[in-house]
Amino acid sequence: MSHPAEGPSPDPRGVVIGPLDLAARVDDALAVQALAFGLTDDEIGVRRHIVLRHLATPGARALGATSETGRLVGFVYGLPNHRAHWWSTVVAPYLRAEGHEGWLDDSFVITELHVHPGHQKRGIGRTLITELTDGAAQPRSILSAIDAATPAHGLYRELGYRDLARPVHFPSAQSPYVVMGAHLPLRRRRA
Repeated sequence: MSHPAEGPSPDPRGVVIGPLDLAARVDDALAVQALAFGLTDDEIGVRRHIVLRHLATPGARALGATSETGRLVGFVYGLPNHRAHWWSTVVAPYLRAEGHEGWLDDSFVITELHVHPGHQKRGIGRTLITELTDGAAQPRSILSAIDAATPAHGLYRELGYRDLARPVHFPSAQSPYVVMGAHLPLRRRRA
């Protein structure tokens, strides 16, 4: 298994991608998520609590993309999946119905991946997710994404994620989601 570099790596896109102290920069990260995902102030408050709770999970890890001025322009975080986590309890029946419930075991969950709209389509999201999963101890990764033909869904497919269950309905979410899974390491672009 390959591991990402210990320190941040300069990137030709004008950002530095490296380890992120997400607890210290949670407000910066949620500002990026709010722009990329369209969150209200109330939703940001709820997500702040969730992110901080997730970070207390053993094995939780985060990477950030920081501009030359130190501004956070993208982030990803994830953690080893556990069936007792809220997300797993919601998606388990959907995965079970499709014969994919085993994906909840020995998987690294990509909890959030967001890039500031002004920095999208530069490969930052691809680099963040591949570097984060390269350091995972688990042999596979799972995530949920809005069940629509979005750039994020296309990226996940390019990386080797496949649909495991759809449509998945989360409480209070207006749009249906898809649960996707990929064996690690994630697929790289061909040269």
